[in-house]
Amino acid sequence: MELFWNGVKLGLALSILAGPILIALIQTSIEQGFRAGIMVGAGIWFSDLLFICATYFGLAWVVELTEWKGLDTALGVVGGLILIAFGVGTYLTKPPKVEGFEKKAVRHSPYISLWIKGFVINTFNPFTIFFWLGISGLLFTERNLLPSEAKLFYTGLLGTVALTDSLKIALAKAIRRWLKPKYILWLRRIAGIALIIFGLFLLGRAFTFIQF
Repeated sequence: MELFWNGVKLGLALSILAGPILIALIQTSIEQGFRAGIMVGAGIWFSDLLFICATYFGLAWVVELTEWKGLDTALGVVGGLILIAFGVGTYLTKPPKVEGFEKKAVRHSPYISLWIKGFVINTFNPFTIFFWLGISGLLFTERNLLPSEAKLFYTGLLGTVALTDSLKIALAKAIRRWLKPKYILWLRRIAGIALIIFGLFLLGRAFTFIQF
């Protein structure tokens, strides 16, 4: 059970980090409600699960990938462009029916698009990729954990991430009742700008790895 609790502790540490994933969760839940936020979260968690499976069953491939010198650049360019695209779209579009604002959030995006949003932002986030690559390397190459032991760790980690994300979504939904329409609009603009900044940072970081 020690490995399970180690996963829980790492999940709690991850939960306090601010980034594009947190922005997507909060913005969606405030604008469209708890279920919409959960769908974004579901896309994020499924992406994490795929990373776990890929690193769990393809350790040799993971080691080879981490040795590729162009990994930082490729992830930075792709991830940066995706975040910028999401940021521009978020900034330029207004929340629907801002003038007829009601305290109850109304979902206006299909569940599948919300799920895809969470999945794409998490999958192409370089931090997420390097995190799971680093975790798999630590568990299997340095600590030589058995598969059953690794499962305990991953269960604690992913379960904690899902639980804390759900709590953030619920809190954001609760905050909405005190927000006026103009604050909802400004929140969307701030979220868009933040995503653009994260994207530009990734692009700038990526080009520092390019050898001229």
